[in-house]
Amino acid sequence: MKKILTVILLFTLITSKSTAAVKEKIIKNLENINNLSFKFEQNINGKIENGDCVIEYPKKIFCNYDLENEKILVSNGQSLVIKTLSSYYIYPIEKTPLNSILDKKFLLEKIINSDERIIDEKFVNFNFSQDENKINVFFDKKTFNLIGWQTLDIYQNLSITYLNSIRKNKKLNKDQFKLPLQN
Repeated sequence: MKKILTVILLFTLITSKSTAAVKEKIIKNLENINNLSFKFEQNINGKIENGDCVIEYPKKIFCNYDLENEKILVSNGQSLVIKTLSSYYIYPIEKTPLNSILDKKFLLEKIINSDERIIDEKFVNFNFSQDENKINVFFDKKTFNLIGWQTLDIYQNLSITYLNSIRKNKKLNKDQFKLPLQN
């Protein structure tokens, strides 16, 4: 019995050290990222959309959706605009879950102070709540890259975003984060 408890304790220590090492590598990787470019698939309340995005920390994003209505999403760090051929919506970014996801310092703080969860030995997940939004962020266990997020906002809108073809620290066109004009 004593041997079994020793083996269980040893396994627990090894597992804790290995997940702690993964967490540290995720933190180090995120600290060294100024911007990300990626393709995405997004599921918002069951509606699937795809496109390309660029994130520049802190709080800037430009997404071009593969839709006939020419949808784009743009944040200049203060406001968030969603524009299509027929609509234009503007929000203060602090009223959206993207306020937390696009704030690298905030994300790092939450990761440092959260317990990680390993999923299928492939992904590392951190979850937290902020301003009545529930947020899950996912990282690849091998590359330590951010690979997606899931948000549930105060209106119970569920949004799941998967990232792929990720490129870090590319030279960016700063004009892409300018808010578009209303039609």
